[in-house]
Formats: sequence, C-alpha cells, structure tokens
Amino acid sequence: MSRPVLRFAPSPTGRLHVGNLRVALMNWLYARKTGGEFILRIDDTDRERSREEHVEAIRRDLAWLGLDWDRHERQSLRLDRYAEAAGKLRAEGRLYEAFETPAELDLKRKSLLARGLPPVYDRAALKLSPEAKAALRAEGRAPHERFLLDRRRTGWADLSRGAVEIDTGSLSDPVLLKEDGAPLYTFASVVDDAEMGVTHVIRGEDHVANTAPQIQIAEALGFAPPAYAHMAMMVGAGGLKLSKRTGSLSVEDLREAGLEPQAVLSLLARLGSADPVEPRLSLAEMVEGFDLGRFGRAPAHFDPADLDLLNAKILHALPHEAAESRLKALGLTDPALWHGLRPNLGKLEEVAPWLEILAGRRPEPEEMNDEDRLFAREALAALPPLPWDSGTWKAWTEAEKARTGRKGKALFMPLRLALTGRAHGPDMSALLPFFTAVPPAP
Repeated sequence: MSRPVLRFAPSPTGRLHVGNLRVALMNWLYARKTGGEFILRIDDTDRERSREEHVEAIRRDLAWLGLDWDRHERQSLRLDRYAEAAGKLRAEGRLYEAFETPAELDLKRKSLLARGLPPVYDRAALKLSPEAKAALRAEGRAPHERFLLDRRRTGWADLSRGAVEIDTGSLSDPVLLKEDGAPLYTFASVVDDAEMGVTHVIRGEDHVANTAPQIQIAEALGFAPPAYAHMAMMVGAGGLKLSKRTGSLSVEDLREAGLEPQAVLSLLARLGSADPVEPRLSLAEMVEGFDLGRFGRAPAHFDPADLDLLNAKILHALPHEAAESRLKALGLTDPALWHGLRPNLGKLEEVAPWLEILAGRRPEPEEMNDEDRLFAREALAALPPLPWDSGTWKAWTEAEKARTGRKGKALFMPLRLALTGRAHGPDMSALLPFFTAVPPAP
C-alpha cells in the first residue's frame, strides 16, 4: 500500500490567515502521522491577482511555524498539463464553449430566483450553432468553457462527514477554463491531484459542493479521485467565516504580535475536536495526538484571546535552549534569569523591559502614595551594596518590618514598586541577584 500524499494549495493573492493555516496544519499533521508526503502547491494560475511577494510570504509563514514540505509545486508551471487534459475532455464531448458575459449570467440567475427556481445554468450554450458561435466571436466575445456534468447522484465516503451524496442535476456545469484559457481551481486541482499522486484531500466544508463535479472530472479523465475529508469551518466573532476578504488575522499578524508558533499551532491542532486545547512545545507532540476522527461537525470558534493564554503557558514551560538565540538578541544570556522571568511573561519580547529594570532604569512606580514613597526611599537607603543574592530580599524586608512595623502588602508592595516600578512580577528573591544597578529613589 503506497504511503499517503497530501497537499496544501494556497492562492498567492494575499496573506495566509488562520483559516488557511488550519487547513495546512490538518494536511501536514495527517501526512506526518501516517508517514506520508506533504506537498506545498502554489495555486498561481490567476495571472492578475497572484503576486510573487505573497508566494514568498506563504513560504515564510509556513517556515516560521515549522510546517516543512517534501515537494514544492507551482500551477503556473503546469499550464501544458491542463491544456492536454482540456483537449481530452473536448474530444469526449465533456467540455463546451459558452459565451455569456458575467452580467448576462447574473441576469439569468436573478430571473430563476425570482421564479422560485434554483439558479442552475440552463446549458443554452449547447444549442449554439457553429454560425452563432462565429457571430459571437465576430462581436469580440471570447468563450469560457464548461464541464458537462452527468446529471446523477455522485457520492463519496467522506473521512470527516461520513457518506455524502450530491445530485449534480442541482448544480451548474462548472466553468473550467476562463476566456483567456486559464484553468480555474476546480479543474487544475483535479489534474494536479491525479498527476502528483495525492491520495487524501483535507479541506473546509465550503468545498463540499465542489467535490461531486471534481469526482466526475477525474473520472472523465480516467483518474481515481482521492479520499476527501471536509472539516467544519472555523469561524470568528459573530460566527463569521474567516477569510482574506473579511480581514481575518493573518499569520504575519500573529508573528508580528509576538506570539509563539507553538501557541498558534496548539490551538489550531485541537480547535473543533473532542480533545482539550493544551499547550504543546513541539510539533512532534501535536503529530502524536492528532486524530482526524476526533473533529466534529459543529463550527470551530476561533478567539484570539485563547492565543494569548496559550502563549503565556508555552513561555512558562519553554526551556532556555529552545529560546536561546532570541533571548541573546534581547540581551538575556543567563538561563537562571530566564527561569526567573518566564513565569510572569505573556510574550517573549516582555523580557526587554525587565532587563532595563535590572540595569537600574526603573519606570515611574505605579500606585504609590506619599507615605509609601517616603517609606520606600528610606528602605532603599538601607539596602546593602551590590551585588545582591537570593537572601537579600528576605533580610531586607525583615529589617524593614522590624524598623517600621509594616507587614504584608503594606511592607512588600512599596519595596517591589521601588525596585521594579511594577505591582506584579517575578519572585523578588529570585530577581534581586540579577540587578546590576540600584534604581533611583522613587
């Protein structure tokens, strides 16, 4: 039995958003779990909207997430393969020319809906004589080409939804080639999947209606269709579908916001499944726990706030060696300091302000009244000279307690604020040994 082959086929017409990423991740996890192959296939046949900068951004986003690929393909380099497949369909009478403009098609659609009928293309183009076609060409019209569907029930065993059957008599014959001869997604994907040996296609349930025509196209070309799994859609606030056009969070946005890739992947790997979302430090852990059968039919609700919570949990468990190069770039080289700071971090970049504080450049303290400020000044003057150690905090606070009678929050909070300017933060006993300068009196 051949190993599974899966693919992610983004269109380089914009940035990857979290909805795209979830599809990529599902295919990647399935391929890695089964020892299969993962193809990155750039769907760049749209000459007007495809941009090379978006191709590079897609690669960069996947690399940041650690989603590597075994093969890289570009549909724009395979136009001859689509032309050959189109020729075969024409020869078999399954591809026909249609000359309606978008405005004419829209008018037909509205007329059918107004009469309470489904907006299915009426195949008027099949009735055109050669002379009528020549006259339309003389007017300057170029035809698009439609696939002639067999009007029958077409079904498949969906790996996510179970048995699915669609009556293709309720569908319009899909357009496979645009007026300029460029292949559309419905057609190019079928040819590519067959010729690249794709065995499994995992995608969103918004593609269910495409599947029956694609199965018929594959059969007309003599190809065995792959196994399909149509996942429940991931939705954002208000239940809206995530997409480039609705301005959904892009992977680039997430990276620039300082999120860890493991936080993003940990959420998307479980969102919509029966398993709890838990922080995972490695892709290997996510592969081990992946089970396509655990995902349900209800929409998966994406909340960016969940990413912030996961990100903090990821950082709290992140070993120094896993973040060493990035920490070094921020100026942190001591593993002990990382272990002291990380329980209070939400994002890795928050290390930088703490390094400023440890160098004596404390922000103006919050929440200090005049009485607390005077107490803190006197206490700072009583601190021993640097360097401090892990016992300095306890000895200092006990001495100030004996001197002033303060205790609890009234004792500790002004001292924390005097040193760090912050009401919350790392354990002070662990933090004091890393001060390299004494902050000025508040």
